[in-house]
Amino acid sequence: MTHTPVTGDPVPRESVKVLAPVGMLGAGFAPATVDRGLALGADVIAVDGGSTDSGPYYLGSGTAKTAAAAVARDLRILLRASAAAGIPLIVGSCGTSGTDSGVDWVAGIAEAILREEGLDLRVARIYSEQTAAVLKEPLNEGRIHPLPPLGDLDAATLDSCSHIVGMMGHEPIVAAMEAGADVVLAGRATDTAVAAAYPLMMGMPSGPTWHAAKIVECGGQCTTNPRAGGVLATIDQGGFTIEPLDPANACTPTSVAAHMLYETVDPFRMREPAGTLDVSDAVYTALDERRVRVEESRFEPARQHTIKLEGARVTGYETMSFTAIRDPHILARIEEWAALMHQILAARVRQTLGLEPPEYAADLRLYGYDAVLGAIDPSTMPPREVGVMLLVNAPDQATATDIAKVANPLMLHLPTPDMDYLPSLAFATSPAETERGPAYEFVLHHVVDVDEPSELFRIEIAEEASP
Repeated sequence: MTHTPVTGDPVPRESVKVLAPVGMLGAGFAPATVDRGLALGADVIAVDGGSTDSGPYYLGSGTAKTAAAAVARDLRILLRASAAAGIPLIVGSCGTSGTDSGVDWVAGIAEAILREEGLDLRVARIYSEQTAAVLKEPLNEGRIHPLPPLGDLDAATLDSCSHIVGMMGHEPIVAAMEAGADVVLAGRATDTAVAAAYPLMMGMPSGPTWHAAKIVECGGQCTTNPRAGGVLATIDQGGFTIEPLDPANACTPTSVAAHMLYETVDPFRMREPAGTLDVSDAVYTALDERRVRVEESRFEPARQHTIKLEGARVTGYETMSFTAIRDPHILARIEEWAALMHQILAARVRQTLGLEPPEYAADLRLYGYDAVLGAIDPSTMPPREVGVMLLVNAPDQATATDIAKVANPLMLHLPTPDMDYLPSLAFATSPAETERGPAYEFVLHHVVDVDEPSELFRIEIAEEASP
């Protein structure tokens, strides 16, 4: 299958149906739900491939969070569906963070599947990775602006990043489909752009399209049973209708409207590269026990098109140690024990290695006590047991491990000040120290002004469809 490239203005359509099978490629879904979406007349399959939710490591290292086997399993189902129905498949933020290596990783998996299945699909790769050298020009011209809470950007920060990506809107994806791509594998993209691209290309109104794209970005999360699979959004000139792909699942006005609370600063307004979605007047109506109709969504075009930049850099190297405490005497004084642990460890590191903070950092986390909520944890009762995680960060791996080894006797036998014996705590592993390698931090949370929506992105389309 190869669809005909779109040229010029699209022929007006009454509606476009977007099949969103799952919140993230590799998370898994029932094949029957995709079959149902095709039976309902899906015009495009759109799925997100990544996120910054899992922290800076994946962008910093240029590696994927998902297992290759899991991505291949989902992708095989979707490629078969795309070929069988003759509809495009769009994957955004490939390889978790949308780096060039992430796009190539997913593309390699896709091409192997196409060969194995004998499918005739033309694949486009959209690269979103940026270089510090290229970004210094708009930086010097005052075209890069910080987003809260960060301040102004400097060239040194750009140079320190191991990877930088720009977050594309729908335009590069549309360009790839207009050039004849059946499968679009995009680098870093807004979650909504992945679902909005095809409807916008086919002339659907911006307000309903962007709102529908936001609602379906996480597949079944907008339903009453998110584990049951994805959804189908039907976008038309007056609004959109959304229904689950599992006949036993349901959408309600509450479950649909609630998704505007997810990952948004403002539940009524959400910025995209091309403008702002405004749902403050949106009306959510139950058509029946499973389907919801949404109308009165608006989209305000931006005066200046911007591309968000994400960048990560190495902050040091980490070694982790983990022990467990069940001694009731220590557990009744766990904060006192943790403070003593910090005090003695700092003294011994100073004596043995000659190091002082900030030359290193040692973070002690008390799981089962306050490791998640910290000082705002409401519990007042002593816990039954506590897992103690020591996370050491140092300029190099050997130093981080040396510090963790200095802590080893303390993690095993440290008493509280009033104890006249040495307790025995419980290491989870042997050796107790686990080297985690480089640690990363996000340092770019900025936007760059662009003249053309696709100027920071590079599109490569296979000369011929695979295989």
